[in-house]
Amino acid sequence: MVKGALKERLSFGIEEVASGYGITRASAHVLCSRYVKQGDFIRLKKNFYVLDRNWEKFRREDFFRLSNLLQVPSYVSCMTALAFFGITTQVQRNVYESVSMRRSTGAEARGVSFRYHKVQPALYFGFTKQEDFFIAMPEKALLDAAYLNVIGRYPVDWSSLDLEALDKTRLTEFLGAFPARLKKRIAEKCRT
Repeated sequence: MVKGALKERLSFGIEEVASGYGITRASAHVLCSRYVKQGDFIRLKKNFYVLDRNWEKFRREDFFRLSNLLQVPSYVSCMTALAFFGITTQVQRNVYESVSMRRSTGAEARGVSFRYHKVQPALYFGFTKQEDFFIAMPEKALLDAAYLNVIGRYPVDWSSLDLEALDKTRLTEFLGAFPARLKKRIAEKCRT
């Protein structure tokens, strides 16, 4: 039986389970393993769980929040952010892409994929807080995707993008931090 406090949480770890059930950390670890096998808990990574019954009700923004929590620090970016802002027609179902300074990695559960692309600390900017998740501004999401494309780590379908919807002043401002080969690619595609 899942205790009340866990029902309200987006995600939780062993400590919250131990506290919620009034058991030791070791017992909480065993309980989590058992509940994962029964299908009550979804394990996204070590010590990071979600209730199955909540997962089924999550909205896109809930998955954005999970993306931020799975890899800290990170912000939602690339095609995921561009789709959120209506800049691309390329909507990836059940794929949530983020940018991180730590490492390129991913996590998958129940047909949902979380992908993280590492960038240099100097390129970790241009995001904002919406509701209670961090997401790239549209111009930065484009530059993140284009940068990863230029270095051979990300495909970009340029024909799916509405580049006219971007703020050209902000795009030019953000572009200053990126390498020359990206500036050239953006100039070709955006005519800035």
